[in-house]
Amino acid sequence: MTLPFLILAVAAIAVTLSVIMSAAWLIRERTGNSGWVDATWTVGLGLVGIGAALLLPPHDYPPREMIVAVLVALWTARLGMHIAARSARISDDPRYAKLAADWGEAAPRRMFMFLQQQAFGSVPLALSVYLAAKNPAPMMRTQDYVGIAIVLIAVIGEALADGQLRRFKADPANHGRILDSGLWAWSRHPNYFFQWFGWLAWPVIAIDPSGGYLYGWLALMGPAVMYWVLRYATGVPHLEAHMARTRGAAFADYQRRTSLFFPAPPRS
Repeated sequence: MTLPFLILAVAAIAVTLSVIMSAAWLIRERTGNSGWVDATWTVGLGLVGIGAALLLPPHDYPPREMIVAVLVALWTARLGMHIAARSARISDDPRYAKLAADWGEAAPRRMFMFLQQQAFGSVPLALSVYLAAKNPAPMMRTQDYVGIAIVLIAVIGEALADGQLRRFKADPANHGRILDSGLWAWSRHPNYFFQWFGWLAWPVIAIDPSGGYLYGWLALMGPAVMYWVLRYATGVPHLEAHMARTRGAAFADYQRRTSLFFPAPPRS
């Protein structure tokens, strides 16, 4: 890995993500359904990660590039299909709808800028995948297998959380109620937790403790940015506010009993 390769990767990733999120804005404007924004972001980020792993230089150890690409494809397929199916069932995403309502007539312009911010904020995510794929170690290491395990645990955990919520919502008897069992008894946002957890795989694969691949340490930006996005930006805050508005005292009680993000035993 050399600095020119790194600069090329950052530029290619940034431009591609900007184009993808411009397409997400256009889809939202045409359909009126902001749910497709997250679906487009997920699939777009996944494709950028796969492309960065397989197509961008250098190519020091292609088997690692392929493994990273397959792991990203697994994450993308699972989450992308879930969000697409959810978006097809709703008329709009309440988080983005609230932003648009607050912005009023300036909503189209401000939404475009907001989605471009998402694009550039996602550059460290795709870059962390690239840095993991380009680790020049000439063989598979224990760290690589740990990274594989992290992605598999994250994908399975997020699928379980999403499945529990989907089945809960499908039961008419649960209308207006709050899911507080299963993984949702341990965290108010277990799906977000597992989504973040999966991004720990890339620094695990990228970092060389011996110091032979210093650029690998930059992959720590991936889970750091994803945590900030989910915990403080477009994830937890908007959903918590929506639940507080629609569930009132019941949600306040759920907040008291249940950890916000990191799983922990429920409080009595």
